[in-house]
Amino acid sequence: MTRAAGHSVIVVPVPELDEVVRERTAFYDPSFVSTDPRFVHAHLTVLGPWVAKPSMADMARLAAIARATPAFEVELAEIGEFPDGLLSLLPEPDTSLRSLTAWVAAAFPDHPPYGGKFKDPVPHLTLDQRGADVTPESVLARVAHLLPLTVTVDRLDVQWWENDGCRVLGSVPLGEPA
Repeated sequence: MTRAAGHSVIVVPVPELDEVVRERTAFYDPSFVSTDPRFVHAHLTVLGPWVAKPSMADMARLAAIARATPAFEVELAEIGEFPDGLLSLLPEPDTSLRSLTAWVAAAFPDHPPYGGKFKDPVPHLTLDQRGADVTPESVLARVAHLLPLTVTVDRLDVQWWENDGCRVLGSVPLGEPA
């Protein structure tokens, strides 16, 4: 098993889907199953990888952005597949998530989304990876009873992802809905 270097990620937690994502995480690499009760495996990524060791100033900058961002809702209902076979739920509408990612990325220009790998990152909640026994249809069958799911985006969690060390480093609430 390959040991990954740890990294921080700013996420929107989606606890309603955590059991499904936690189960698949355990299937692929149990060392990424967190023992931190605040850690939600199911999430929409806002920015990652983020700073290696978030400072108080980094957290304050993130909190200021969060306070200035009204809470909003997205719906998760559609399974999408990326070219690499990643199977995910695609939030609709995704404009507020895209704006939040752009705002946070602009505040931390040394940390572009996904390390700059994608020019226009697509908001998504990863469910699984296509394989011999994993198809969009099989993944939908696992989550269909939970969909459609309305997610209230009202906080950001800063998570640390590392073999045997996944945990929440902090949380910041979003501003009040308009």
